[in-house]
Amino acid sequence: MTVFQAIMIAILQGATELFPVSSLGHAVIVPALLGWVFDPQGEIFLPFLVMLHLGTAVALLYFFRSDWIAIFRGLSGRHGSQRQAESIHILALLAVATIPAVLIGGLLEHWLRALFGSARYASIFLVINGFLLLFADRLRGNRAIQLGRPIASLTYADALIIGLWQCLAFFPGISRSGATMVGGLFRKLNHEGAAHFSFLMAQPVIIGAAVREAAHMRHVTLAPGQMQLATVAAVVAAITALASTAFLMRYFRKHEQWALRPFGYYCIIAGAAAYIVLGH
Repeated sequence: MTVFQAIMIAILQGATELFPVSSLGHAVIVPALLGWVFDPQGEIFLPFLVMLHLGTAVALLYFFRSDWIAIFRGLSGRHGSQRQAESIHILALLAVATIPAVLIGGLLEHWLRALFGSARYASIFLVINGFLLLFADRLRGNRAIQLGRPIASLTYADALIIGLWQCLAFFPGISRSGATMVGGLFRKLNHEGAAHFSFLMAQPVIIGAAVREAAHMRHVTLAPGQMQLATVAAVVAAITALASTAFLMRYFRKHEQWALRPFGYYCIIAGAAAYIVLGH
């Protein structure tokens, strides 16, 4: 992998991990379109993948640091029993929302990615992702969703349903953030609230993925300069993810009426174009 390829993939990861356009789908499709010959699922790519995930996770933790500080301060009980109960509830919601990905991912993730991991399959699922986003955006007509409900009002059943939506992202081309936002809209969050909960959910998932990938690195022999290149890519991914998150949170707040529509059209057009090009 060249330095240029590493930086481009880091930018792609930092942006598409948060934008509802599927980071995994782009990681499969873009190298295939450009003729880059390396296996994103191969052992030699593992250190790079770990560092990209760590960079993205650090960016998210930094951006949402006030949320986490408020939650952990509330846990102490120094700000009253009501604040403590709310903090416990939000942490429990995040834990419940993560359970389906852990269980279903552990059983089916490798099988699904082996079966549907080609660039052509990813382009098909990217089109499906686009239609899913457009369908979800139609929910904006519901006044309850336009008004939105606070995240703390979600029930454990709501969190479990959103977590099940997240599992669609095991198909390359289906966006994790997009799927969880759709799940949030179905549970009557508005676009900003759905994005907020989705990004909070992303942090334990991304950190967990990095830890799991790091565990697989025990028997991997690193090439000279490989970790240095991965570290540079992690910094680029972190900066890109931070900028993406800041943009998206402001965007979803200001464009409640049609927030997911541009991403839906992009996925349909990009997925269809990639399928046609890769078919020749």
